[in-house]
Amino acid sequence: MDLIMALKPKSVLDIGAGYGKYGVLCREYLELWDGRQNYYERLRRIDGVEVFENYITPLHKYVYDHIYIGDIIKLVSQIDFKYDLVLLIDVLEHFSKLEGESLMTKLLEKNIGILISTPRKPTVQKEAFGNVYESHRSRWRKQELARFGNSYFINDPVSFIGYISQKEHIQKLKSELILMKIKKSSEVSSLISSWKYYTNKYIKQKVPDSLIKWNERAD
Repeated sequence: MDLIMALKPKSVLDIGAGYGKYGVLCREYLELWDGRQNYYERLRRIDGVEVFENYITPLHKYVYDHIYIGDIIKLVSQIDFKYDLVLLIDVLEHFSKLEGESLMTKLLEKNIGILISTPRKPTVQKEAFGNVYESHRSRWRKQELARFGNSYFINDPVSFIGYISQKEHIQKLKSELILMKIKKSSEVSSLISSWKYYTNKYIKQKVPDSLIKWNERAD
């Protein structure tokens, strides 16, 4: 979620919404953690796409502003809205290479950027939950994904996770991630300093060496 929070999108299209996990997370992190402290006012547009209608529950209808039901391969040309961020989380491997390449190209033409996650080594998976679209049909390499445009990938042992967009948006993302890291380091440093003070004054306990070393690295 750090990538999504750093991007600060005003509109999100969650393709392959499934259980609604990322719709919920986006709604929480983007709406409730933005400093407004307004539980009910929604300022972001978060839409979902789901090919298997049986997955849709009242949760989806509460979280998403709109849910497109159908195959995104067919819907992509019909959706008349430019999203700040498109989520393709564990989705691309469910398409053939040709379908995936076509989808990526069309999405990038119509929207600002795509956050993608696809397994490095997809398992053999066929129909599941009565849904034929759950089958895995392709395996992607990082180099293939990077060919779609300017990209920024984070290290992950299980999946290729990256953001693809125009150069200016990639640079903005990197800057925001650095600021977030600095803020987190400052918060931890402040916490350790407070811990040192109170333990020395009242408890006389030693701060764990592991935390001290972490703080020194952060400094």
